[in-house]
Order: sequence, then structure tokens, then C-alpha cells
Amino acid sequence: MFAFLVLVGSAGPHFNTSLVSVGPPGTITANRCSFFALQFSLLLGFSALGADFYVYYPTTTSKRLTFLSTWSGVWLPTMLINILGVGIATGIPTTPAWSDAYDISSGALLLACYDGLGGFGSFCVIILALGSIANNAPGSYSAALSLQVLGRYGKAIPRWTWCFLIMIVEIICSVAGRDHLVEIFENMLPLVGYYVSPWLTIIIIEHLLFHVLRRIPFDWTAWEDQKRLPIGIAALLAYLMGWAGAIVGMYQHWYHGPVAVKVAGHGGDIGAWLAIAFTGLTYPPLRMLELKIIGR
Repeated sequence: MFAFLVLVGSAGPHFNTSLVSVGPPGTITANRCSFFALQFSLLLGFSALGADFYVYYPTTTSKRLTFLSTWSGVWLPTMLINILGVGIATGIPTTPAWSDAYDISSGALLLACYDGLGGFGSFCVIILALGSIANNAPGSYSAALSLQVLGRYGKAIPRWTWCFLIMIVEIICSVAGRDHLVEIFENMLPLVGYYVSPWLTIIIIEHLLFHVLRRIPFDWTAWEDQKRLPIGIAALLAYLMGWAGAIVGMYQHWYHGPVAVKVAGHGGDIGAWLAIAFTGLTYPPLRMLELKIIGR
């Protein structure tokens, strides 16, 4: 936080809030649609791993406190970083040093934003870089836990071993893609939204429609009993339907969906929204059918 506050003081005078979006209205709308889809994908990823950490909370923890801490912890940093990012973006066209640095890399641009602070500015850039590395820790932990729940063979391997192996994979990928990290993030982050959106939709519908409204509590003692857990046919089919929606609605460098290309006459990413819609429409009837035939 301190490094970001210093960044605001150092780069703030170069922010040009009078700039307007450039391009035809349709293009601007489509670009904004794709941007918000990217942000949605970035935030949605926490829904898949939040329970891995909340399980350590006392059972008496307030639901309201859990919600508020989650909301503030996810949204407030995102809003701060996006506002800073927009400010820096407005300064690139009017600040030659920033424009030259941006042509090199995003890291060079960040260093240029601390221009004038000397070694202290370089120190702040290092702090931010280390912070981004630490941000991978929760994902690595949850990935290890996910590998353990795949079956008894995965569970037999200690979690720290999985974390170590995942870290090696992360290092290899980082070194191999170090010259194209921004492009990789732009291309890969939307995939998080594509696969998490239908999953989260299924979770919410299952919780509200098939448990809360029917007043049927979850049987937590059945969490590892294959004979008592749902078979998952309904969830799988609805999930695949969600992916069908994501495919026709995605707008990426490597693929343009037939529905996505029609957004605002230019093309925009609506894959996550279509994934939610397709899953939400198909899961309830499939789950009802599954309960009627199989009974669990």
C-alpha cells in the first residue's frame, strides 16, 4: 500500500483525466465489454478457492463479517489498482518518457512512473514485484488441495509436495514466457471466467434452489462417501453447456465466437455472461431429473 501511495504522488501529476476514449462508439462499447469481462474473470477466481481458507475460520464466525471481509478484500484493492492503471494509461500519450518505457515493457513503464525518486523509486518497484509473487501463494495452495481431492492417490501425496511441484511448474512457465507476460495474462485470464462462471452458477443454484428453498440442509458427513454424494451427471452436462456458451461468446486474439463478433458491430467478449446464462437455464431441469431418477 505504501508503494502505491508513493506511486500516486510520483505519477499523479502526469495523469490526464481530460482524455476521452478514441474510436467509433461501437468499438468503444465492445472494448469496454471485453475489459469488464477480463476484470470479472480476475475477481471470480477467488470463488473457487475461498473455501480452502475459510475452512480454518471458527464455526461461530458471523456470515455478515465473512461477506464484508471477502467483498472488501476483493473489490477495494481491485478498484484502487484499476484507478491507478487508468491514470497511468492517460499519461502515456502525453508523457514521452512513459511512452518510450511502455514500448519496452510494463515493468519499464512502472519504473518510469517513479522517475525522480532515484533509488527509492527502484526500491518501490521491487516491492511491487515481490508483492505480485506473494499473490501466487494462495493459488498454489488451493491448486495443491485440488489435486488432493481428485482421488485417494492424489491425497496420498503430502500437500507440501504438491505445492513444491506446482512452484516448479510456475517457475518454468515464468522463465519461458518472461518476454510476453502481459500478452499471456491477457489471453489466459479470461479462461478463468469461462471455467469458473458455470461452476459457480451450479453451486449457487444447488445451494439456493435445491437446499435453501426446499429447506434441505447439506449433509457434511457425506463429503467423502461416494455412495451418498450426487453422481454429478446434471452438473457435468450443465457445465458443458456453460462452456458452449463461453465458446460462442468469447472474443480473444486466438478465437472469435460467432455471437461475440456481433457485439456493438465490432466484437466484444461476453463469454462469461453466456456461460452463466446457458448453465443457469440447463442445470435446474437436469438436476430435478437426476434427483427423480437417481435420488441423490
